Formats: sequence, C-alpha cells, structure tokens
Amino acid sequence: MRKKIISTRKFIKPSFRHLIEKKRDGGEFSEDEIRFLVDSILDEEIPDYQQSALAMAIYFQNMSAQETAVFAEEMMLSGEMIDLTHIARPKIDKYSTGGVGDKSSLVLAPLAAAAGVVMPTMNGQDEEYVISNLDKLSAIPNFNPRLSIDDFKGQLKQVGCAIIEQNEEIAPVDAMLYKLRQQTGSIPSIPLITGSALSRKLAEGAESLVVDVKWGNGSFIRDIEQARQLARFITRVVRSMKKRRCVALVTDMNQPLGDSVGTALEIQEAIELLSGRGPQDLQELILKLGMEIVRLAGVAGSTLSAKQTVLRHLNDGSALEKFKEMIAAQGGDTSVIDDPDKFPKAKYIRKLPAPKRGYVHTINAGMIAEGVQKLAMLPNKTMDPAVGVSEIKKVGTQVKQGEPLMMIHYNDETKMEEALEFLKSAYRLAPKRPNAPDLIAERVA
Repeated sequence: MRKKIISTRKFIKPSFRHLIEKKRDGGEFSEDEIRFLVDSILDEEIPDYQQSALAMAIYFQNMSAQETAVFAEEMMLSGEMIDLTHIARPKIDKYSTGGVGDKSSLVLAPLAAAAGVVMPTMNGQDEEYVISNLDKLSAIPNFNPRLSIDDFKGQLKQVGCAIIEQNEEIAPVDAMLYKLRQQTGSIPSIPLITGSALSRKLAEGAESLVVDVKWGNGSFIRDIEQARQLARFITRVVRSMKKRRCVALVTDMNQPLGDSVGTALEIQEAIELLSGRGPQDLQELILKLGMEIVRLAGVAGSTLSAKQTVLRHLNDGSALEKFKEMIAAQGGDTSVIDDPDKFPKAKYIRKLPAPKRGYVHTINAGMIAEGVQKLAMLPNKTMDPAVGVSEIKKVGTQVKQGEPLMMIHYNDETKMEEALEFLKSAYRLAPKRPNAPDLIAERVA
C-alpha cells in the first residue's frame, strides 16, 4: 500500500473546503496539496459530498498538465506498483476510451507479444463501452480473468501478454474517485480521465503508452474537438512523467467497429483478425495501433519496418498462436479457437430489414450497443455469449428495401422485442451516398 512521502518543507494542512474553493475559483494545486488530497481520500478522511464537489470543480476549471502529472503519480503510488524490470523486453500498454464492436485490444496484446513486446493489460471501468473485453473473453470456456499480481507478472514473463480484470490493489484512490465521477456526471473531465488512465496503466508496469481516443455516438466523448484535446493533453502529461513516451490516435466511433457486436461473435471476429483476415476497418485500426506499439518499443524503426512487422505476425500465424498461449495460461479452452463452431449458438437468427431503398447514411453505434445489451444481459449481470448482431451494414452501403441491415442472434423473444426498438432506431437511410468517414482523425506524438 501507499508509502507516505515525507517532505523537508513545512506544509500546513489546509481544510478540504479551502481546496475545493481554490479549484472552484480557478486556482492551481501545489504538489503538497495534491499529495494531501490523495492521502486523505485513501484514508477516507474526505466525505463523499466534498469529493464530489472537488470532482465537479475540476470538471469546470480543469487542471494544468503539471497538476495532472502529479495527480496521476500520487494516485499511482496509492496502491501496489507492479515491478516488471526483471523482464528485459520493452513494456508497452494501450489505453482506449472504448467503443462499440472494438476488438483491437484482444488482437494487439498477442500481436505485441509475438513481436517481442510485453503488454500488461488490466481492464478498468472507463476503458469499455457497454461490452468489455472481459465480457467477450468470458465466452471462452473456463477463461480466468482474475489473476493475482504474482501470477500476472509470471504470465507476462512467460507469455508476454495477459488480459485480466483491474486488481483492487492497483491505484485504489482512482477506483474510489471513479465511482463518484459516475454519480456526479464528471466522467468526461479531461484531467480526470488522464489522471485515472495514467495512474492505472503506469502502476501496471508499462514504460510507455499508446492511446486510442474515440469520438462519436458510440463513445462517451461525442465531440471530435474534445477527443483531440484529450489526445494532446494525455501525451503532454506523459512526456512530463520521468522520460515516458506516448502516442495517441483520435479515431472515429460513429458506427460499430467490425461486422459484429456481442461476446462470442466478437471473439470469433478477433480470431479472424489474428489470422490476417476480418473487417477492413478493424484491420486498419489494428495495423495503425500495432505500428505505434512496435515503434515505441524500438522493435521497428521506420514506418515501413513497423508495418512489415505487424503484417508478418498477423499473416504467419504467430499472433494467433500467442493468443492461444495466453488463453491456455489463463485456463481457457483453446479448442474453440481452433474450431469456432464450438462457440455457443443462439436459438434464433432474424434479419433487421431495411425499411426502404437507399444508402446507410448514419448509424448510432450507442443504440446498437444498447440493443445488444438488452438481448444479452442475464439476471446474474453476465452476458449471454450466444447473442448479438452480425453482418452489420456500414455507412455508405447501398441497400434495397427488405435487405438485412444486420442479422440478430437471440434466445429470448421477450428481450428481442425490446432490443428491436434500439436496433431499428440506430439506422438512418438517405437517397444519396454519404462521404465515407475517416477512421483515423489525428495522430498526436
């Protein structure tokens, strides 16, 4: 747990009210004040209502890059720090603001490991939108996402990658603040997003970071300018933290990524991508993020060599073998990877017909995610692995009246009727073909 830092400077402890008022009025916290706040939250000395007021003051007045760097580091030090220095290979992690149908982390972790890069991955609460990577991996029988820190370190040394749920000993102050941010509407705060992500990712043992900031109706960041600000802010803050490096991509999330949304359906799509196939948009995203990972790690120098490295490990089967190795190390049944027909199948498959002839003009990815959640959520709060949607028609696709916009996989007729309202409302058709959206809006390094 957190080691108290003893300063030679005399620090007179302020009242919590004074600090809230200081930030409310646009003031900047000193290092001692940030350390005092983090220690007080950890020791449960600040009431929830004052923590909530502090979060809202930060939401409206922001924090400087220097404030945020100190804040991230203090939250990182509030719990266990995973030491991976015994592993000689470079350690790079990926942070994403999450998106509908995004399987990239499932592919990038084994891809990086195949290329000689260690990727320590713990899934935090704000990294996913509706369906988490752990929900998807739960479709693999016996897969264990709950490793101890020692087992996590051991697997990283042996396999090179692991995907597990967030350990409660990592950055506990961030976990405490996040719950309050959910309840107070302060999730979109750029400094709080940055501090949260960096405190966790750097505590997991990452040396550098690749960031995927998604914007659009399938992300909690709806505005592209806010996404650009977040990407630039994160990279600026990381640069100020002990010679660490960071590259961020701003990517489009105004339609689902790939052709399917669900759990088993998305795992099957990830297996295709690991075999060098799969939907074009995800292939592009994985290629671009993978190139950033191997370049940050020093495995590849030039853009061309980075591209060749990524494509080689996807096409020669080594990334898929690493995925199987990771699944086996975490107790999962790898036979479903060799034979995807072994994944559970839904009782019913029904098409969502186009109401008229035209082009797919817009898709509300968030509504598709909500519809799938209605179909898949079980009473015990787990996801039915068999259900979801596939063969999603993307923006710009021409359709005839009655042609399927997607195929719906379901087990419960009652849930189906409720989900249909969301799925039908997700599509807007128009007589003219729209301009294709750019998947990568900006690169920040």
